[in-house]
Amino acid sequence: MRFESRLAVMALTVLVMFVRNAVAQPQRAPDAPRIPAPRDIAYPGVIHLSVDATDLERGILAVHETMPVAKSGPMILLYPKWLPGNHAPHLFTERLAGLSISALGQKVAWRRDTVDMSAFHIDVPNGVSILNISFQYLSPMTAREWPRLMSPNIVDIWWPTVTLYPAGYFARQIPVEASLKLPENFKPASALAIGSLDGQIVKFKSTPLETLVDSPVVAGRYFKQYDLDPGATARVRLDLFADRPEDLIVPPEVLKNYEALVRQAHKLFASRHYDHYDFLLWLSDALSPVGLEHQQSSEDGAGPSYFHDWGASLATHQLAPHEFAHSWNGKFRRPAELWTPNFNVPMRDSLLWVYEGQTQYWGQVLSARSGLLTPQQVMDALATYAAAYDHQPGRAWRNLQDTDNDPIFAEGRPQSWPSWQRNEDYYYEGQLLWLDVDTLIRERSGGRRSLENFAKAFFGVDDTSHVTLTYGFDDVVKTLNAVQPYDWAAFLRTRLDSIGSGAPLDGLARGGYRLVYTDTETDFYKSSEAGTDLTYSLGLIAAPTGTITDVLWDGPAFKAGLMPGIQVVAVNGVAFDSGRLKSAVTEAIGNGPAVELLIKKGVAYRTVRIDYHDGLRYPHLERLASAPARLDDILAPKS
Repeated sequence: MRFESRLAVMALTVLVMFVRNAVAQPQRAPDAPRIPAPRDIAYPGVIHLSVDATDLERGILAVHETMPVAKSGPMILLYPKWLPGNHAPHLFTERLAGLSISALGQKVAWRRDTVDMSAFHIDVPNGVSILNISFQYLSPMTAREWPRLMSPNIVDIWWPTVTLYPAGYFARQIPVEASLKLPENFKPASALAIGSLDGQIVKFKSTPLETLVDSPVVAGRYFKQYDLDPGATARVRLDLFADRPEDLIVPPEVLKNYEALVRQAHKLFASRHYDHYDFLLWLSDALSPVGLEHQQSSEDGAGPSYFHDWGASLATHQLAPHEFAHSWNGKFRRPAELWTPNFNVPMRDSLLWVYEGQTQYWGQVLSARSGLLTPQQVMDALATYAAAYDHQPGRAWRNLQDTDNDPIFAEGRPQSWPSWQRNEDYYYEGQLLWLDVDTLIRERSGGRRSLENFAKAFFGVDDTSHVTLTYGFDDVVKTLNAVQPYDWAAFLRTRLDSIGSGAPLDGLARGGYRLVYTDTETDFYKSSEAGTDLTYSLGLIAAPTGTITDVLWDGPAFKAGLMPGIQVVAVNGVAFDSGRLKSAVTEAIGNGPAVELLIKKGVAYRTVRIDYHDGLRYPHLERLASAPARLDDILAPKS
């Protein structure tokens, strides 16, 4: 064969192989139909939404909507997914059941979007102006499922779980008239304005979808309302629900603390951004514990003995101040990346260290100023949080800024090694950051200014306005510089972006205190303790059953090979109990015997020795004579 022929054959062979390979390789499927972006235009008509909440025993909410439509053809209905205050997508769509859509007496077929499972496609028939939509929301039936919000005595209506809305519009442009059928003898409370109350049917005045979703309704068989700001134009109320009428009694001294909370918050922020405000609080073990902020209300859950045994729940006393502060920080002023035009546009969480971190700071300050916690208890709380970060090895590889992303990718799921992985530290490390800022302003201004000046300038603007005012990092820096000139951008970025061991304790030191450890727990530490907490000694936490629930990464227990899930059967040859484990740690001080644990993993048993000899260690704050007691000034009530 001539050379030219051989070349031709080779070229043909290569071409055939190329064609075969091109044909054989998979290709990308067409994109799914796009969901229309929301537009800031008025929706044509009013959605009528009715919810039947009478099936308490089975936790079923029956929903019916009538939805006006402007034209025939393709339409997309959305089930809310990104909810304000959650900072993450919560897809409750699996609890939506029995979806049926009709128009002019005929069924309208629907199909779920193959990419966004919270979107439903329909084709509106010609001549149709109203859609009838029915479905059920199947509430969790046990307290272990989250969120269980229906019980025989109390129901909490989350409007986003019972609402489908049209794609293509800003939520503020969709008016809704909602009604709610309650069980017999149930009384409702909400930030929503009630239009009429006829027996079991509550009809609310027309409101934008944006406001409806941010305004839950709590109703119950046993209900009592307390006025926390008597005589005020913008009323503030504690709406209390319980499983038993005797649990509705708030001790007079505690009620005075709640009233002081309202006064102190108004002094701090020098404004109001609500027509009235409702603390919606239920006392029950049957519902999920919830702490969720809204513009004109908050949802909080606690145990039945919350007010009967007030001193046993110290760690939760700061919940009401935290959520109340959110009316200013988070609801009125909100990071631009956390404001979205509807509830299916993704949020971005990069400023949660302001939204939640500064709120956590003000929540603790207001706890002390109102008397819900004593100043010493707040200091004990600060010691608890500071110690957690002083012993958090995860700070060596992951910075504070990155923890802002936790709600989105971690979604509150249990962690195997929390101290190494980190989890939503923008709350409590964020609080330490803002203590640092506050004390630095006080120091550099000679005590003439503080973070309170920032609060008034940043959150106190546009008094009485409900319109969300968004901000970015530069806005925070600009306001701080107006309060006290400094390189705040570099200061904040260093603390947000740095990695390294040890907690950020400059704020405590500048406030006149240092973190120390003793062998005695504070009352606050005890109230927040989950089992036997020996984090700062053996480096583990054990449940009352002996099951290890947490192990400090690279701590003594970790180095001995222990991990969460293992059960401690015996301590130094004797059956496990909390007191025995603590005694063993004390007996090991100095040259004492190592702590010996008989552990069980699955069906296997083995003995582990933890060579630790420094005794029990619990965090406290100790006064520094070398610095002014600025922290005392911060926690003192304002006259």
